[in-house]
Amino acid sequence: MHPNMNEKTVHEYKEVIASCQALFARKTHDYGTAWRVLRLSSITDQIYIKAQRIRSIQEKGVQKVDDPIQDDFVGIINYCIMAMIQIKLQDSEK
Repeated sequence: MHPNMNEKTVHEYKEVIASCQALFARKTHDYGTAWRVLRLSSITDQIYIKAQRIRSIQEKGVQKVDDPIQDDFVGIINYCIMAMIQIKLQDSEK
């Protein structure tokens, strides 16, 4: 364990990752792996859109759609994982 991470932080990290994995699994079950056809730039665009929404809500203090901001952070994590998988696929296809 990293010297600056206490057990509570590690536990919280694992909970968040488990939540992201569960959502990823549910969406894969419901929709399949359609995201595999996305270009890396399209995934980056999705990350940017979610980050822009978070920034807008933080700056304005209000949101028009009642979706929890936490969902956007989870989305960013899962889109980053998709991007990493796509990069690995690109490298393996060469």
